[in-house]
Amino acid sequence: MKLDILILAAHPDDAELGCGGTIAKHVAMGHKVGIVDFTRGELGTRGSVPERDQEAKDAAKILGISIRENLNFRDGFFQNDEAHQREVIRVIRKYKPEIVIANAIYDRHPDHGKGSGLSFDACFYSGLTKIETTDNGLKQEAWRPKYLYHFIQSLFIVPDFVVDVSEYWDVKMNAVRAFKSQFYSADSNEPETLISSPGFMKLLEARGQELGFSIGATYGEGFTVRRTIGVNSLNDLR
Repeated sequence: MKLDILILAAHPDDAELGCGGTIAKHVAMGHKVGIVDFTRGELGTRGSVPERDQEAKDAAKILGISIRENLNFRDGFFQNDEAHQREVIRVIRKYKPEIVIANAIYDRHPDHGKGSGLSFDACFYSGLTKIETTDNGLKQEAWRPKYLYHFIQSLFIVPDFVVDVSEYWDVKMNAVRAFKSQFYSADSNEPETLISSPGFMKLLEARGQELGFSIGATYGEGFTVRRTIGVNSLNDLR
């Protein structure tokens, strides 16, 4: 299956938190969107791997995406090396996306920046014909996505552009809440983490409103790029 947009994320829930509204918006526009998670989040303080697996499936249904895969990289210990690059190249060539969205270039969690670098390198190497990969025993053709964007995971990152997700904010938040093992619950006896604190959802809401306000919308999601953004005319800007 060819995808229009492929999200490469270090952990299940990264995509939902970082660009869930953008995903839902583009699905509604008729685009084929998929998520490939690198790890199963097995080092997470709260919840279990089976729980995260089911939560990822539930979130995928809410967003309406076409596919969701997990590469089963080691949470916390995957590397941006040849072995991992080849696996990411394989899924890029498998789905041939025009656009890839990846983790933030830097963040407090080391896996996020590491996942960003791995995605960036794999997108480039995927276009080199002399790097050979196979999928289900069949040789793959080289494919390089046209665009690579990075969603924002830190409050301190200034976006290069913001997507208006006002109409899809509720979809995003429902997909985020599908990861119920990770977020605040008065009934939970598990240790509190940054994202499970009672104020985290309010922070997420406030950040969405702040980014939306910056472009004259109710809610927004911000992205960064590693290149200069070009437009055909001033009418492309708002």
